[in-house]
Amino acid sequence: MKKSLLALGLIACTCISLQAQRKSDLLAEIDQLKSQLDSVNAEIFDARKNEKVAVAKAESFESQVTELQDANNTLMKNLNSFAEVSNKNSNIVNSAMESLEAKERQLKAIKDAIATNDSTTIVVLTNVKQTMGENAKIGVSEGAVVISSDLASLFGSDTGTTPTPQAEAWVEKIANILNANPTTAVTIEGLSMTGDLETPAKQAVALATLLQSKFNIPAERIKALGRDGNLKEGVQVNIHPEFDKFYLMVREHMKN
Repeated sequence: MKKSLLALGLIACTCISLQAQRKSDLLAEIDQLKSQLDSVNAEIFDARKNEKVAVAKAESFESQVTELQDANNTLMKNLNSFAEVSNKNSNIVNSAMESLEAKERQLKAIKDAIATNDSTTIVVLTNVKQTMGENAKIGVSEGAVVISSDLASLFGSDTGTTPTPQAEAWVEKIANILNANPTTAVTIEGLSMTGDLETPAKQAVALATLLQSKFNIPAERIKALGRDGNLKEGVQVNIHPEFDKFYLMVREHMKN
């Protein structure tokens, strides 16, 4: 009986001891689990914190991307606008250059014509000196070679209107000069210092008629008129380039 009670007591003690040990293990395990839970919670907290930071960075990056896209779009628009302005400016420059080149061509044509006229005047002057002789009254005025003669030798008197034989010989020399220089024209001026322009005009026409009828100088190359000689009288023959054609040429170039 005593042995049975002793055995039961040992068993009870053993059970109590085992239960106490198991409870201690459970408490230790619970503490360990709590520690693990705290660690997991800390990691979750850090993860959520990092997530917020990452979201904030993502939103910042997204905003920066949007700003960059807007800036890029604005830049592309500015580039397109610049290209359009550049093209317009290029077109304006090209147009200005074409206009400038056209003006240069016009000026060159006019300068060439003036140079040709000047050369013609020099050639005519040389021909006049050779043809009219050393005693001839010769000069140059406003691009024309001027040959002068008194009325008495050409018409016999100051009021005569019929050319003398001496006048015909004089006019023939002028015709020879005109034939030698076919691009020239002649203006015959009767000069008066009395205010009477009718007689000097008739004298100029008489010499012009000789040039046309007897020496075959075309009428379109001849002009005759009477004018105030400003204290001078006589006849003045101006051999010059065809100014009318020169004017028409200049006007035509200025149109283009």
